[in-house]
Amino acid sequence: MSVESVFPQLEALLPHVQKPIQYVGGELNSTVKPWESCDVRWALMYPDAYEVGLPNQGVMILYEVLNEQEGVLAERTYSVWPDLEALMREHHVPQFTVDGHRPVKAFDVFGLSFSTELGYTNMLTALDLAGIPLESKNRGLDDPIVLAGGHAAFNPEPIADFIDAAVIGDGEQAVLDMTKIIRQWKAEGRPGGREEVLLRLAKTGGVYIPRFYDVEYLPDGRIARTVPNRSGVPWRVSKHTVMDLDEWPYPKQPLVPLAETVHERMSVEIFRGCTRGCRFCQAGMITRPVRERSITGIGDMVDKGLKATGFEEVGLLSLSSADHSEIGEIAKGLADRYTEDKIGLSLPSTRVDAFNVDLANELTRNGRRSGLTFAPEGGSERLRKVINKMVSEEDLIRTVATAYGNGWRQVKLYFMCGLPTETDEDVLQIADMATRVIQKGREVSGANDIRCTVSIGGFVPKPHTPFQWAPQLSAEETDARLEKLRDKIRGDKKYGRSIGFRYHDGKPGIVEGLLSRGDRRIGAVIRAVYEDGGRFDGWREHFSYDRWMSSAEKALAPFGVDVDWYTTRERGYEEVLPWDHLDSGLDKDWLWEDWQDSLDETEVEDCRWTPCFDCGVCPAMDTSIQIGPTGKKLLPLTVVK
Repeated sequence: MSVESVFPQLEALLPHVQKPIQYVGGELNSTVKPWESCDVRWALMYPDAYEVGLPNQGVMILYEVLNEQEGVLAERTYSVWPDLEALMREHHVPQFTVDGHRPVKAFDVFGLSFSTELGYTNMLTALDLAGIPLESKNRGLDDPIVLAGGHAAFNPEPIADFIDAAVIGDGEQAVLDMTKIIRQWKAEGRPGGREEVLLRLAKTGGVYIPRFYDVEYLPDGRIARTVPNRSGVPWRVSKHTVMDLDEWPYPKQPLVPLAETVHERMSVEIFRGCTRGCRFCQAGMITRPVRERSITGIGDMVDKGLKATGFEEVGLLSLSSADHSEIGEIAKGLADRYTEDKIGLSLPSTRVDAFNVDLANELTRNGRRSGLTFAPEGGSERLRKVINKMVSEEDLIRTVATAYGNGWRQVKLYFMCGLPTETDEDVLQIADMATRVIQKGREVSGANDIRCTVSIGGFVPKPHTPFQWAPQLSAEETDARLEKLRDKIRGDKKYGRSIGFRYHDGKPGIVEGLLSRGDRRIGAVIRAVYEDGGRFDGWREHFSYDRWMSSAEKALAPFGVDVDWYTTRERGYEEVLPWDHLDSGLDKDWLWEDWQDSLDETEVEDCRWTPCFDCGVCPAMDTSIQIGPTGKKLLPLTVVK
């Protein structure tokens, strides 16, 4: 049965909204397959605006992986801005894909990738616009399977009422395995209905189906246990790990946006995972082990991607790109290859102890010399030991001296506020560090136009990290601490004007903390916020702290818990955490020991270069660290004309 495009109805609305181009589709390298020729159909969503969602690598990769399969189609959908949402409701236009403008409700799977929990209200907006019941228990046979993925899916409990399934870890193989199961079930005539296909997915051990688990609570509000309520459903659900990245050279045909987006470049993921062991970093913990893409694999992807897109900049992506064992050869080889084409190279941020001027010069040889970004994270040496960010102030000063001495004029330093054991003094030392940076920059460059921007984000404890037990700093304390820092920087008559200061207040962090470590009871809060008009909570101009707090107060009152219970309360070792039945591969005892080490200010080395610390990932996931060097060079060695 064919599914009609809603574009004729949509087109009439577009003259009345801002940036209508973001809704029309037809981007270079996009795919629209005939509906009838496919038997499994995916709608993929990054639940944010087009300008943020289109460059997202995760969605772009899955879009291509699925569309390469015979009989499978995948289309994309993004959050619509409130102006179009109002018109869609008025004119009965459903949530649509930008590829074929088909109704999202018509697809077999509606997959959402959450890199942040602040996208949850946008998910409810999309479900409602699509005509899909908000709660999974109310969906019928013809409704899509609503699937959550991405980093936030490592604790999907706050949205357990709204999703049918969650996949944790790498998605490439996971979506293909799910497609086979759904195809088989459909070919058999959909026996057992919705319950049966979800049960088949659950029994694989790699797809979490919240409805097949019951959560029991203790009188004090803590979780007693989470248990399966169906036979054959595993007690713990495992994450997916793709081992040989060279076998998955995606995206091969990156999408080229029609409207301006947050990243105007072609990106290649040069490795996945990180074992630096920063205790605050969920991404580093949940993506272990480290798996490098080979230098020749990277070269091939860059070559094909540039030919397919026409971009003039290549982003070399990973959690710590300068840690690739052959990053120097990669940067030099690419700069050599694209000298005449003036293709620029970029790293998202650079570790202080991995930076050297040779690498920086290769990265800027064909492009513009923009500012450099370093992330000390903690203001004091003591605090950096707590978070296992093994960077000394002397390392930083030496590094910025190298940069300023070689022509850079702008350095950005990123820190967090509210880290465990942090004091006012730890934060105020950020000002001292920035002053030393300016001082050294003026000294080595002989110039006074040196700039240093201090950017500060609030710390949010995350699941599957050593800090998952830590108390979060309240919004009021965060703001007070940052105000003292701001006053100290502004009060410096000699250097203050050369130091930029950017920070987020503590309020969004409290909401993110509520969602990141929440359990199923938080679903009522999310729904109340959505029904009160909550949208685009990751955008400052749309975020309302008061809306979240008033909704939480009402929704949580029947359970005898409140926002502080989820955020500023420290957890104990014996407490059952909402995500304990989801296996990231990390041993819980190891995480606890690392949490205790942090309180003792004990640092832990990177296991890439030292003996194993028994975090548990490699044996649990049957994986291993995969790093070079390969000793190969990028070919061709001559300049590409």
